[in-house]
Amino acid sequence: MKNIIKLLVLVLLFTACEDFIEPALENNRGLEAMYNEPTYAQGILANAYILLPYASTPNSDVATDDAVSNDNSNNYLMMATGSWTSNNNPLSQWQGRKNAIQYLNLFLENTDEVVWSKDEVISTMYNDRLKGEAYGLRAVQMYYLLLAHGGWSQGGELLGVPILTESESSSSDFNLPRNSFQQCVDQILADADEAISLLPLDFGDISNSEIPAKYVSLGVTNAGDYNRVNGNLMRGRITGRIVEAVRAQLALLASSPAYEAGTSITWEDAADYAAPVLDRIDGVAGLAGNGGTWYANKSEIEGLASGVNPAEIIWRSDIGQNNDWEADNFPPSLYGKGRVNPTQNLVDAFPMVNGYPITDPAGNFDPMNPYANRDPRLSNYIVVNESQQGPNSDVIVTAAYGSNNDAINKESGLSTRTGYYMRKLLRYDCNPNPEFDTEQKHYTARIRYTEIFLAYAEAANEAWGPTGTGSHTYSAYDVIKAIRERAGIGTDNNDAYLESAKSDQDKMRELIRNERRLELCFENQRFWDLRRWKVANLNETATGMQIENPNGSLTYTSINVEARDYKDYMYYGPLPYGEIQKWSNLEQNAGW
Repeated sequence: MKNIIKLLVLVLLFTACEDFIEPALENNRGLEAMYNEPTYAQGILANAYILLPYASTPNSDVATDDAVSNDNSNNYLMMATGSWTSNNNPLSQWQGRKNAIQYLNLFLENTDEVVWSKDEVISTMYNDRLKGEAYGLRAVQMYYLLLAHGGWSQGGELLGVPILTESESSSSDFNLPRNSFQQCVDQILADADEAISLLPLDFGDISNSEIPAKYVSLGVTNAGDYNRVNGNLMRGRITGRIVEAVRAQLALLASSPAYEAGTSITWEDAADYAAPVLDRIDGVAGLAGNGGTWYANKSEIEGLASGVNPAEIIWRSDIGQNNDWEADNFPPSLYGKGRVNPTQNLVDAFPMVNGYPITDPAGNFDPMNPYANRDPRLSNYIVVNESQQGPNSDVIVTAAYGSNNDAINKESGLSTRTGYYMRKLLRYDCNPNPEFDTEQKHYTARIRYTEIFLAYAEAANEAWGPTGTGSHTYSAYDVIKAIRERAGIGTDNNDAYLESAKSDQDKMRELIRNERRLELCFENQRFWDLRRWKVANLNETATGMQIENPNGSLTYTSINVEARDYKDYMYYGPLPYGEIQKWSNLEQNAGW
C-alpha cells in the first residue's frame, strides 16, 4: 500500500509534460487528463491517504493527566500549561482535513468519467471500490475535523464545521458559515453508509462461489477478475469494516456529555453502531487474547503479510523497520531521550491484581511496596523504579538515589520528570546504541477492537445499565469482564470488585472509563475522552513519585510535576484565528 501511494504521487508530480521538447503551458495538466489515465486519477485519491490524521506517537497524552514530556519545547506541554490559543493550536485539524476533503471531492466529481478498464464490468468494479474508498476517507477526515473543532457558539448552538461535498475553485464562495454539529454527524453517517454499500467488508482473494451477487448479475463469473480489483493487493486500504468502526467512534462522540444536548444521537444509537463491528468477531468471545500487548507481540508482527491485520487490529499503518520510538522513549542508559513520562496519576489508576482500586482497603495496597501485586498491565505499559525495559536489559533506577541519568530529574531534557518511563508501544529488542543501531518492525494501531469493545460498554451501560443488552447478546458487564480477565485481574476472587459494580450504573461507569484509560493509554485517546466526558481531570495536576533511600529503607513521596491550565471553554477546540479573521460568516467557539 505504501509503495502504491508513493508511485501514484510520483506520477502526479512527474507526468506534467506533453513531451520532453514541448512542455505543456505552465507545465500543468487539467483534471480531464485523469479520464484516460487511471493511475493519474488514483493519485488524486492517494493524497487523502497521505493526509490521514492518525498520529504514530503519543502526542496528545502529554497534555493530559497520563503523561508529561521532558522536552520543554514540546508543543503539547506548552498547550497544557497555558499557551493554548486559537493561533497556537497543536491539535488543529483544520488545514490537513480540509486539504484531504478537497482531493476527495475532486475525485468523486470525476471518477465516473475515468476509464478504469477497457472491460466495462471490471471498470464498474474499480469505480465502485474507489468511490467507496473516497466516501469512507471523507467520513474519516470529517470525523477528525469535527472532533477537533466542533463546539458551542457564543449564542448557545452546537456547531460543527462547514460541510464541503463539492470541490472548491478560485470562483467558490469561501465565506461559509459553520453547519450544525448534527448536520455534520448526518453527513458523516451518509458518507459512511455510501462507503459501506460500495466497499467489500475486507479486501482479499476469493473463489468463484464467493463473488458478490451484484457483480454476478453484471456477468462476473471469474474470481480472478474480482480479485484484480478487490483482492489481496488492496489490503491496507479503507474497507467496509473500518468504516463501520469509524461510524461507531462518531456515535460515541455525539452521544457523550459534551455534545449530547446538541445532537439526536443517543447512547442506545452508539451501542447499536458498535455492536455490528463486534458481532463480526463473535462478540466478547472474539476479544484477542494477546490484544493488550499488540505492539510487542514479536512473532505476530514478524509474520504479518502485507496489509494483513492481527486479531486485535481493525486498521493499522504500514509496517516500518526502525527504532525511532525507542530512541525517543527508552531511558537514557539505553540511549533513549526518555521523552514521554507516565504520571503517578496514571500509575495510581491501575488496580490491584485482585481487581480492587488501590484506594479500596480490600485491595491490600502497600504504600511502602507500591508496585507489588498490581494489575499486570502496569508492568506491561510502564517502567517503574528498579524494573527492566526488557528481560535482558539492566535494571532501571528512576529513584533519586540512582547514579545515572535514568534517575528522576537528573538531567533536564533527558531524565524522567515523574519517576517513570514508558514501555508501551516500544520493542525491547531494539537497540538505539549507535554502535549497534538495532531496528525492528513497528506499526501504528489506528483502530483496535478493544477500543470498539470499550465504546460499546460505555454506551450500553448508559443506555441499559451494567447488565442490559438492548437487542444484543452481551452487556457492558460482559465486555469489561472479558477485558479484565485478559489482563489477569481478579482471577483468584472472581473479580469481586467488578461483581460489586454489576448492579450499580454509576460505579460501572467509573470502572469502564478507567478501563478505557488503561487499555488505550499512550494511544492519543485520553485527551479526547476527558473533553467529551467534560470531567475535571482535564485540569488535574500531573504528579510523579520521588523515591529516596535515606537509611537503607525506601520512602515514597508523591510530587507535583506539572500544573495544567485549561479553562472551561477548552472542552471544545478553537477554529484557527486566521480563518476567523478572513471569513466573516465563520463563527468561533465560545471563549476563544
